[in-house]
Amino acid sequence: MTTDPVKLTQDLIRCPSVTPQEGGALVLLEALLSGAGFTCTRVDRGGVSNLFARWGTKGANKSFGFNGHTDVVPVGDEAAWTHGPFSGDIDEDGILWGRGATDMKSGVAAFAAAAVDFVKDTPPDGAIILAITGDEEGDAVDGTTALLDWMAESGEAMTDCLVGEPTCPETMGEMMKIGRRGSMTAWFEVTGVQGHSAYPHRAKNPLPAMARLMDRLASHELDQGTDHFDASTLAIVTIDTGNPASNVIPARTKATVNIRFNDTHSGASLTDWLKAEADKVAAEFGVGIEMKVKVSGEAFLTPPGALSELISRAVTAQTGVTPVLSTSGGTSDARFVKSHCPVVEFGLVGQTMHQVDERVPVKQIEELKAIYTRILRDYFA
Repeated sequence: MTTDPVKLTQDLIRCPSVTPQEGGALVLLEALLSGAGFTCTRVDRGGVSNLFARWGTKGANKSFGFNGHTDVVPVGDEAAWTHGPFSGDIDEDGILWGRGATDMKSGVAAFAAAAVDFVKDTPPDGAIILAITGDEEGDAVDGTTALLDWMAESGEAMTDCLVGEPTCPETMGEMMKIGRRGSMTAWFEVTGVQGHSAYPHRAKNPLPAMARLMDRLASHELDQGTDHFDASTLAIVTIDTGNPASNVIPARTKATVNIRFNDTHSGASLTDWLKAEADKVAAEFGVGIEMKVKVSGEAFLTPPGALSELISRAVTAQTGVTPVLSTSGGTSDARFVKSHCPVVEFGLVGQTMHQVDERVPVKQIEELKAIYTRILRDYFA
């Protein structure tokens, strides 16, 4: 009897695992995997639930890993959903509804089902590891990083890893991710001297300084892209002063920028550039400028090679579509895995992820399990 990835997706959706709540999803998976002979360990840290599962010998020469998450974003307006966000309903058109249907309980269900059936039907000479977190949609401080820290301490290792995030824009099989852009946010606060707008010479207006700084940052060309990455981008996402009075020059103003950068930069190099620009404007206008930076992830690339070719062949064999090797999109937990082993991402069409009425055709879930099964078969052949 085979493991049904659609039924497993339904069961996972019915677990209300909105970050950081575990919601029963990892308990369900642990029961399934333990019953199939996987050695399971809960690696919980900082109030976050994570699951490590291994079939086969620890330290095997060939150890294929899957990484994914069972936490989901909030449902939004629950009344606006056609089917309940935690219903896992399947309609007459074969569409499965619910939060996590695409991002990414379907991906977890597909690789868990593929792994369970594969080790039962054709036990490989090596190990299969599933590293599943409950903290991908949040700060991700104690999620996949906690699993990787624990693995290093425990002598556990993956030789290659596939992250099951949705990667296809419109058609199943059309895209896989071999890297991701880096992401960072910078917060600026410009401080001047408050005064009457009729006597600007008695004040020190922070707003012209902020306007100049934002213009310098937004007008600067960071780069023109690389062989595998588009050009880096900087977006001004907010400028806030909160001044209700038209006759008062405010004492301070704040702004935030977000940068998505390719592998010609690092978080450190961009931080240095931002600081230098802020210092120039502060000196020019005679104001104080404070800056705070958070780097969510560095840019990385798994160069095209054996792993990407293996996955591409399996996708093409199953779907008839040859996937494009892409580095587009936001961040994923692959940014952590890349320091452990080669990592590639492949999953479903992600058109409705994070939306009200998130949903996926059940055919795609079945197809994804078949692709993951081919990958395992070919990897251990």
